[in-house]
Amino acid sequence: MSTSSSIDNMLGDLSMAFAGREISDVQVRTGRLIYLHTNRGLEIAESFGIQNTQSLAHLAESLFVRQSADVCSENAAETAANVEKMWQTLRQHRVVDFSCEEGALGSPVRMRVQVHLSEQGLGVTCRCLRAQISQLETLGIEPIISGSLRELVQRRHGLGLITGPTGSGKSTTLAAILDWVRRNFAKHIVTIEDPIEYRYDDTIDDPNQAGLKIPAPSLVTQQEVGRHTLSYQSGLKEVLRKTPNIILIGEIRDVETMETCIEAAQTGHFVLSTMHTRGAVKTIDRILEFFPKEQQPGILHRLSETLTFVLSQGLLTGFNGRVLVTEYLQNTSDAVSSGIRAYDGSATSLADALRYKGNLRWDQSLTNLYRSGKISEDVFNSNQLS
Repeated sequence: MSTSSSIDNMLGDLSMAFAGREISDVQVRTGRLIYLHTNRGLEIAESFGIQNTQSLAHLAESLFVRQSADVCSENAAETAANVEKMWQTLRQHRVVDFSCEEGALGSPVRMRVQVHLSEQGLGVTCRCLRAQISQLETLGIEPIISGSLRELVQRRHGLGLITGPTGSGKSTTLAAILDWVRRNFAKHIVTIEDPIEYRYDDTIDDPNQAGLKIPAPSLVTQQEVGRHTLSYQSGLKEVLRKTPNIILIGEIRDVETMETCIEAAQTGHFVLSTMHTRGAVKTIDRILEFFPKEQQPGILHRLSETLTFVLSQGLLTGFNGRVLVTEYLQNTSDAVSSGIRAYDGSATSLADALRYKGNLRWDQSLTNLYRSGKISEDVFNSNQLS
């Protein structure tokens, strides 16, 4: 698939060739076959052939100019300038991250795209996002947990973390939570993302008249790092002047962002974010790693007051498609907040907290999937935390 016309149809052709396989990611590399992440695991699109540098460059450019209505242009000079901007960013930072709308699948599908360099040369990774924001119950989250999430996010302030490795559905879960709030409450929601993934309409279906739309109760303001704000840190500092009720930070990557999130949660905002950790214990460990040892007791005390929940999740290959495994810690009792304050690097205090009513341990969730016949013994054994 080295010609321009075939590249323009690549994603649509892949979708048809792998129909029903729930493609989540498309991996395209110079000099390599195309690899896909599907509900069967990692698959190879052998019939599409080996990709060359020219095909990769054209794919990257065509996706970049589609990233949003305010970037796309039919003016050839503006399009060329945008393409040059992408290559300039790649030369400077060795990576370009953006999101775009791709219409090759018959209807617009939003994608998160990374253009990057490796030993093989140019590479493009496309994460296919769901066309519509899902409800929490449809994601495989247990009803008792989704009910708890809905209850906790209504609080005036707090910090809620969705954690897990890349490709575990963190963004999808966050979008489902925010969309539920948007539809049911009068809140100002501000998101700071890198890049913007899901978009939220300013209308909802009229519950009294089928086919009609009415304004959504909530106002959602979305900002993208690099386009609307310089960084997560600057975006967080600026966001407090927008009088938000709920703040979504796409990812906590450094001590400044972590500190600002905790501070925002302490000063009357509900903050939602993600981290690349698996399990509540490892999440607390990662937070502490941001800070010097002498500051860690104080951070634990602040977390015991502000950390409202940690939902850690992973997507596993099951017998009938991908299945969700979760660990859930809700900080709604003295036992849990005391366990966070008393954490000393050993898992004892938090492990006890995870056994408290309403929480769910990772290994228990994994065992439930295995006993219900949804995953194999190999998948069960290779994904245990303890």
